[in-house]
Amino acid sequence: MEGKTILLVEDNPDHQELTRRALAAADIFMFTVILGEGPEALEFLHAEGAWADRDGKRLPALMLLDLKLGASDGVEILRRVRQDARTKMLPVVLLTSSSSQADISRAYAAGANGYVVKPVDFDEYSSALRAIAAFWLDVNVAP
Repeated sequence: MEGKTILLVEDNPDHQELTRRALAAADIFMFTVILGEGPEALEFLHAEGAWADRDGKRLPALMLLDLKLGASDGVEILRRVRQDARTKMLPVVLLTSSSSQADISRAYAAGANGYVVKPVDFDEYSSALRAIAAFWLDVNVAP
């Protein structure tokens, strides 16, 4: 996992902190970029706006995307990621509280690589993040 970046797109500051703590509890110590809105995440990925100085060729190894963002819809952000040649292969896992079958189907139809319902229990949440990171950052062979 060394040298890899996780991009977390989560609008709720409490959930941002919970995820940061859960990653640490899961012994996932890597560079994590936490952004609150989808458009900001797209700017980060494309090295635009506030992120114009970032090397746009260096994508995160994994994007954890909340489904229900304040001003934007996570599935719409996912669609935009998939439509861009630079980011279409980026692994994106929806990390959300919604267990709605309609939301799950919508996410996969838009190109999600995974869909994880956030466990309520902190230890279970940490274990879920450990499993996600182990697969996408250690086991999976990226293009």
